[in-house]
Amino acid sequence: MTQECNTDSVGFKKPPKRHQFQPGQSGNPNGRPKGARNFRTDLREELSELLSIREEGREISISKQRALIKRLVASAVSGDARAIATVLSFCARTFGDDGDDELASEDRDIVQAFARGPRKRGIKTKAATHSLNEQSSKE
Repeated sequence: MTQECNTDSVGFKKPPKRHQFQPGQSGNPNGRPKGARNFRTDLREELSELLSIREEGREISISKQRALIKRLVASAVSGDARAIATVLSFCARTFGDDGDDELASEDRDIVQAFARGPRKRGIKTKAATHSLNEQSSKE
């Protein structure tokens, strides 16, 4: 079972020399060409292109993105339920929760009741049950 240490040995993580990449040769010669654009870049460029529209009797140039937003908001204002949901979801994602909104007193009560924990709402937990058992055993 004695083997000589051969530098040209073939095995795990040691491919034959003729199958290894030659110096200066790429591992993927037909891969992504330089300067190829991805979807995000194409979409950003397309939405930033200007579009001429007629608004209030005059022609103005706005980006395609702005035109889409105007159309979506107009549909939402006219009562389209899907457009309303889309606008509200965009607003929630864009503006998020700033934390500076004042809660109504009823909402504040609900949040405080939730923050107090399950014992205050009538749900028994292991700790609450254990403390009740201790009190009853002392009496």
